[in-house]
Amino acid sequence: MSELFDMPSDLQNTYFGLVALHLREALLPVLAGLLLALPVAQLCVRVRWLYPPVLWVTTVLYAIPSLAFFVVLIDYTGLSELTVMIPLAVYSLVVLVPAIVDGVRSVPQETLAAATAMGFGPVRRYLQVQLPIAAPAIIAGLRVACVSSVSLVSVGMLIGNAGALGNLLNSGMIYHQPRLIWLSVVGTAVLAILVDAVLIGLRVLLTPWMPRGGTRENTRPLAVKEAAR
Repeated sequence: MSELFDMPSDLQNTYFGLVALHLREALLPVLAGLLLALPVAQLCVRVRWLYPPVLWVTTVLYAIPSLAFFVVLIDYTGLSELTVMIPLAVYSLVVLVPAIVDGVRSVPQETLAAATAMGFGPVRRYLQVQLPIAAPAIIAGLRVACVSSVSLVSVGMLIGNAGALGNLLNSGMIYHQPRLIWLSVVGTAVLAILVDAVLIGLRVLLTPWMPRGGTRENTRPLAVKEAAR
């Protein structure tokens, strides 16, 4: 069994070390994208005319092939993990910005008026009322962004030893070892499934007011009560 996970010496890592590297390269960019998308989305909600051009820019950036992104970045970041992670963070915006905007816009005006009457300022209202109600939509966007990022990390094998499990796929083809190819493909698929499952569990934890199978419309009052505590 141990022979199954024996790695070529040129990878300079164990199999589970590659798994940890793959998760780091996939999830840190999504986290960075989320931190950027939150204020951008809120600005788009407040300034409605800004949303179409922001959406257009993120879509155009998403259309840039990752290899072209790497070529541009190599002069600045070299053959490093950062060269892989920057494009992934940019790609996540095309999913996260619309998810946050749609979720925040779904908050009823009477809910916002009630929060304002209770003394909530703009920041507190955004953090304690709008985002909790928008949490299901935001996490749905995070699920898409994370699964996409997990799959795209493997492209990093094109710029050296920065593709994590993708480098294992490359080594399998070079050394003609199907075992390595299967470890790469199956490992990447399992990681994507596990990350998605964790996010589903996170949604359940963050939205205890949302009954399973219930509609968002009939759970909003409960969300407001939770936020007001």
